Amino acid sequence: MLKQQIQSDATNALKTGNSFSSETLRMLLSVISAKEKEKRYKLSKSRLDRGSSTESGDKPEATEQDLIKESELSEEEIISVVSSEIKKRKDAIVLYEKGNRQELVEKEQKQIEILQKFLPEQLSQEELEKLVTESVEKTGAKELKDMGKVMAELAPKTRGRADSGLVSSIVKNILGKN
Repeated sequence: MLKQQIQSDATNALKTGNSFSSETLRMLLSVISAKEKEKRYKLSKSRLDRGSSTESGDKPEATEQDLIKESELSEEEIISVVSSEIKKRKDAIVLYEKGNRQELVEKEQKQIEILQKFLPEQLSQEELEKLVTESVEKTGAKELKDMGKVMAELAPKTRGRADSGLVSSIVKNILGKN
C-alpha cells in the first residue's frame, strides 16, 4: 500500500505541475523497482539452484507472475528504502555544507521533507531513551563492548522510526554511564 501511495503522490505532483516532488518520488519509485528486481533475481536464482538438485516429479516451476508477486517489497522493506534514501541526502548535505554549496543543501533538505512523509511517526528523544534503557536491561549490557547486542535488540523497534545514528549515540551515552 505504501508503494501505491508513493505512485499516487508522484502522479498528483505531476498533474499539479510540482516537478520537484514528482522527480523526487519517481527517483524513489526507481530505487524500489531496482530493489524488487534484485529480490526477483535472487528468488529466481535460488529456485534454479534448487531445481537442478530436485527430481523431475516436483511441482512445476513458478511462473514469471509468481516471481513478480513474491518479489514485491513489503511495507517494512519500502520503509527501509525510504530511510536509506534520506540517509544518503543527509550525508550529501554534510558534504555540500563543507563545499559551501548552499543551493544544493536546500535541494537535499527539500527532498528529505518529501521522503519523510512516507516514514512512520518518528520516536521522540524520550521514547528512544526509554527503549534503549529497556534494551540495555534486557540484554544485560554493562559496557560499550556490549553495544552490538543492544543495537540488535533495538533494531526492529526503531527501524524507520528513528535515525540509527541518534539511536547509536543514545546507546553509547547510556552504556558509558554504567
